[in-house]
Amino acid sequence: MSETAASELTPQQREKKTREIPFTGIVAFIARRWIEHPWPLARTLTGVALATAADIVMPVLAGRLVSDVSQHAGGPPHGAEQVALLRDATWTVGGLISLGLIGLIGRRFSFLGITDLTLAMMTDVIGKAFARVQRFSTDWHANTFAGSTVRKLTRGMWAMDTLNDTLLLMIVPEAIVLCGTTLVLGLHSPLMGGVLGVSVVLFIVLSIWLTLRYVAPSARQSNQWDTRMGAALADAITCNAVVKAFGAEGREERRLGRTVAAWRGRTRRTWVRGTNSGNLQNLASLIMRMQLIALSVWLWWNGKAGPGDVAYVLTMVFLVQGYLRDLGQQVSQVQRSVNEMEELVAIFGREAGVQDQPGALVARFPHGAIHFEHVTFRYPAQTKPLYSDLDVTIAPGSRVALVGPSGSGKTTFTKLLQRLYDVSGGRILVDGVDIRTVTQESLRSQIAIVPQEPILFHRSLAENIAYGRPGATQAEIEEAARRANASDFIERLPDGYATLVGERGVKLSGGERQRVAIARAFLADAPILIFDEATSSLDSESEALVQDAMERLMRDRTVIVVAHRLATVMELDRILVFSHGEVREDGSHAELIRQDGGIYRRLFELQSLEG
Repeated sequence: MSETAASELTPQQREKKTREIPFTGIVAFIARRWIEHPWPLARTLTGVALATAADIVMPVLAGRLVSDVSQHAGGPPHGAEQVALLRDATWTVGGLISLGLIGLIGRRFSFLGITDLTLAMMTDVIGKAFARVQRFSTDWHANTFAGSTVRKLTRGMWAMDTLNDTLLLMIVPEAIVLCGTTLVLGLHSPLMGGVLGVSVVLFIVLSIWLTLRYVAPSARQSNQWDTRMGAALADAITCNAVVKAFGAEGREERRLGRTVAAWRGRTRRTWVRGTNSGNLQNLASLIMRMQLIALSVWLWWNGKAGPGDVAYVLTMVFLVQGYLRDLGQQVSQVQRSVNEMEELVAIFGREAGVQDQPGALVARFPHGAIHFEHVTFRYPAQTKPLYSDLDVTIAPGSRVALVGPSGSGKTTFTKLLQRLYDVSGGRILVDGVDIRTVTQESLRSQIAIVPQEPILFHRSLAENIAYGRPGATQAEIEEAARRANASDFIERLPDGYATLVGERGVKLSGGERQRVAIARAFLADAPILIFDEATSSLDSESEALVQDAMERLMRDRTVIVVAHRLATVMELDRILVFSHGEVREDGSHAELIRQDGGIYRRLFELQSLEG
């Protein structure tokens, strides 16, 4: 499903879609990551194979040693037969020591391999997941809690670590040991080999059924509430200023408490079901162990097995019992890890709303001429188009205002110009080039934006200003700040340009943030400039400073100003009046104010009365 289509789903439908990701889909996702890193995977599996082979052979040598010991009553050996028996026992002991060393070396080899493999996979996945999230549509980001997204990414990343360890270091050797011991035991006694083989298969089937059908559904709900808890925490902490303003700390604590209570109930049910599943698996393992021990004793009693055979069976039974116990736990661990990765894998399954065309060019617009050519556009969640055959031309270097009632299509015009959405029909040209034929990154580098509410990173002022031109020198940053009327307040700060501005710039006033945004636009030096209600929420002094900086920034650029306050656009070259997605009036302030019954004149007179 495309990202655009996914945005039309309700939260419940999106949640259901996440639940539809099958177990095999998660395992396939992990397997593809393994294939991308073959060398650390090969080192891991080689070490696992060495260690596992040593475990399989060790009970055989242990049984042989018991046979040798049982044939000699003690004291120095007498005769060639006794000397040969001692030599065989010595070689067997040496073999056991060698197997122990091989197992140790193999495990170290596998641990170093899994370390490199997992780190490479986690680095790759978190980078790609972040890149995908960055490219999801503005609608997706508006409808998704940032805290829950971060929780999905980090929880899925660490679940991948657990899943790698469980599958490669535990389940793979466990499967090899169980198959190997069943084969070796079958060579000793086909009857016992058959009993062990059937028991192991039944145990695995029971473990998988309990995990996927009994534990997994409750674990999935627990993870969904864990995501909601992360979202609730992030929402309240991010809006702490509002919480304080209304003295609502207790109210937010109670709200979080309700979410935590729901999470706690579902998590407890998951843990209890996990305990029940483990108990049933341990019971099945005990029954199998008792069967094999009783069968070996019966064979010994009937003269069909010697002491060495019984010792081998006992050693093998306890080895297999340990592996089976671990296998049951590891299957449960795989299930938990798979549940925790579902939302991360869902992110990889979602396509970006707007994608670059194959072979897209790098945008270079020296003039900034804009033409909306018979554009039709409908938002994903709407049935009726906002624009139908919209045709607008903006000359290079002109200063144009977009005005009109809320919802009339002003901001949509700028979003389409940035290609935050693709048009449904027609095309948008800049300097005669269809913006769909250039890369989004290069297109947006040609457009500088000063929004109504500038959002700053929790980084230094210098870094925030330089965001408009990565690699800018300190002198260029300071010059941009000076031209934006921002240098005075920055230089008064104790740390100057090194001052950290806080999350989203909360340590600065609205006017200061606005001037930093203008400085960023100065540094970007783009041919097209968009002001989106840049002075609507400022006091008179800040507005004067910002207006002065804006006038300076507008020179020699194509400028689009989205405005509700008409007093701020009176001096612009041209005013487009939008209503219900159509340009109803087009002209200068002097021309539009003379139109009897015009929309612009009515809005201007209303604002004059309010003033």
